[in-house]
Amino acid sequence: MALEVIELDQKTRLVQELDGHIMKCVRDQNGNHVIQKCIECVPTNRIRFIISAFGGQVATLSTHPYGCRVIQRVLEHCSDELQSQCIVDEILDASYGLSHDQYGNYVTQHILERGKPHERSHIISKLTGKIVQMSQQKYASNVVEKCLEYGDNAERELLVEEIIGQSDKNDALLTMMKDQFANYVVQKVLNVSNDRQLELLLDRVRVHLNALKKYTYGKHIAARFEQLLGEGA
Repeated sequence: MALEVIELDQKTRLVQELDGHIMKCVRDQNGNHVIQKCIECVPTNRIRFIISAFGGQVATLSTHPYGCRVIQRVLEHCSDELQSQCIVDEILDASYGLSHDQYGNYVTQHILERGKPHERSHIISKLTGKIVQMSQQKYASNVVEKCLEYGDNAERELLVEEIIGQSDKNDALLTMMKDQFANYVVQKVLNVSNDRQLELLLDRVRVHLNALKKYTYGKHIAARFEQLLGEGA
């Protein structure tokens, strides 16, 4: 693409021609690649008008098949702290809804993986209390896995407690282990739990092992638990 090789002044003139057509380009199967290249190859101070065009539209764009890519490029390349923060703030406000969306979940995951600690904490706090339900949803379950992977120790502990629960009568864990999406979340829990939580988890699951083997998705996790129980024996 010409943007990668031409001089900065030429880049700037070329990019200026997009002014007034930004949103149309973002939603176009070819145009979105041009916008992505602008964000990647042209200094932020020359393309402020592009990023400004996204103001108030970030959540909507994040749920668009091309828009979600463009927003992720902004998160990766925008060097203007104020503009970047405005984009991030709109994502944080919409993070619960975006987590359930087939495209928006990637934008939420992007912040969890690469965002600042306080941004990550903001998302995790918005999702806390809804983790079991989200784990059973195709797209949201991926976001829950990222929360477990990238949250700090205190956040991770809260999330794991929510999943394994304090009461023996709470069988959210069993429901999750039988679920086609949530079983992956439980597998992630196995990888990130502290020793106390892992012991509690193994105790809780031991009684369900035979039942789990009868379910398509339970079989995977039963095998993993038997491996862990064997190691702990």
